[in-house]
Amino acid sequence: MAQEIPVYLFTGFMDSGKTSLIKETLFENDFGEGAPGIVLMCEDGEVEFDEAELAKKNLKLVEIESEADFNLDKLKEINEQYKPEIVFIEYNGTWPIDKIVDNELPEDWVIVQSLATIDSTTFDMYLNNMRAMMQDQVFAADVVIFNRTDDDTDRGHLRRMIKNINRKTQVVYERKDGTIDERPEELPFDLDADVIDLSDADYAIWYMDCMENYKKYDRKKIRFRALVYNPESLKKGFFVPGRFVMTCCIEDVQFLGFKCKYDKEEELEHRSWIDFTGEIRVEFAREYKGKGPVLYPIDIKPAEKPEDELVYFS
Repeated sequence: MAQEIPVYLFTGFMDSGKTSLIKETLFENDFGEGAPGIVLMCEDGEVEFDEAELAKKNLKLVEIESEADFNLDKLKEINEQYKPEIVFIEYNGTWPIDKIVDNELPEDWVIVQSLATIDSTTFDMYLNNMRAMMQDQVFAADVVIFNRTDDDTDRGHLRRMIKNINRKTQVVYERKDGTIDERPEELPFDLDADVIDLSDADYAIWYMDCMENYKKYDRKKIRFRALVYNPESLKKGFFVPGRFVMTCCIEDVQFLGFKCKYDKEEELEHRSWIDFTGEIRVEFAREYKGKGPVLYPIDIKPAEKPEDELVYFS
């Protein structure tokens, strides 16, 4: 059995910082320990590789200039010619990611990490105008690195947009001077209040934070206006209070709610509105395939439909 060849995939639009990240990984972090490898470059950006410097790391620079040439036969040819033990791919941000995800790689090549670089100053523009391409890159990323950030960057907005596309990815913020911004993000509600009172504007932010950091919400009490999800097909003893959430356009609308244990669920009409007060408990739930937040009602009151039924991540 042939030895697996680790592949590190770097995605992002041109001038988003892919080349700089690869160079930082190779030269500043002393990555690879001298194993023979290749850097597969699929586009030319402002920053260029120094082939002599790469040679000192036992690496060769290989260019693929067109999308048509990025195919299995070409990659097999490169594999036979260079016989790499490690591969770095700087992927073209305008090429579909499924060319890689759908296993169009030599059989011994295994993607061990995918990193997406994003210029924080142009992110909203790209998301609004090239949303499918942006989502394609983020959906496949293990780590998303926002660069060119500063104290005025709305990190919470950036993180919510990314987590709505790929909840499992890690989000990193890199300042303009290259240092990592590790400040904790501020929440728009009081986590230490006796009852966390959520406005409609806070719901999506709380939902995402609670799903990702559920342990800190254990035994916390919460209050919010909710739409009842309670169809006849739902298991007895449960319903789901939640809201329809939109990211940036109507195609992105989805219902986001939490499993709620309630022995009077038959009294709640499906798609009715309620003011919900309850306690969050961290426990095993089949829906989470492990532990996660489960709601237990304290008080449920009928409520008027809000003027805007949607809530937003932005």
